[in-house]
Amino acid sequence: MNSPTSTVFVVDDDEHVRNALCRLLRSGGYAVQGYASASAFVEGADLAAAPACLLLDLQLPDLSGIELQRRLAGIVPIVFVSAHGDMNTAVEAMKAGATDFLTKPIDACVLFEATSRALERACRLFAQREQRAEIERRLRKLTPREREVMALVVTGRPNKLVADELGAAEKTIKIHRARVMEKMKANSLADLVRLVTTFDFDVSEPLSPQPSRTLGMQPRAEPRPVPHTG
Repeated sequence: MNSPTSTVFVVDDDEHVRNALCRLLRSGGYAVQGYASASAFVEGADLAAAPACLLLDLQLPDLSGIELQRRLAGIVPIVFVSAHGDMNTAVEAMKAGATDFLTKPIDACVLFEATSRALERACRLFAQREQRAEIERRLRKLTPREREVMALVVTGRPNKLVADELGAAEKTIKIHRARVMEKMKANSLADLVRLVTTFDFDVSEPLSPQPSRTLGMQPRAEPRPVPHTG
């Protein structure tokens, strides 16, 4: 069953179809928000608030569903709905990462199953974004010098070598290293390496400004396996 905090966004320019889909999804226990166009969705949807998926009509007046899918770049799972069973378009949508492609009229059980699959994926993506945001919050607490020390420490360099490279006393490096571990909430060097490599953070450079809660159009890095460290 879907999480009570998850949201299904329905984007369809046909008011009758949109309202019918919203009512049906609400009857299944889902929280739903409907939009009549891609631009209305982009301006009004908040994907930072909770896990969410998108039930998207293929043909929209301002932007095609496929084009919106490209712009979203995988940040929200998409279930396409269409009045036409265009196989080529369906294949294109699925190759681009859509979770399902449904043809109108849509059976309620099929809709619920597709929505459930999309929200399961949404929950995983949301957890990844939350994890990344938490690591970013910790990184922002570091001073420029602490970032320099951490960038060398995570490569496995001992304190003495870090001190030599930065032209500082080894005792000073130990202090910086202890502060890095505390601010990053890392229990070990392996833990610190995992934190900064999971999302490929460049710890030697300042972080970009924090994103707003409005809908982003750029892909977010997904975590990758961390190489074994001893």
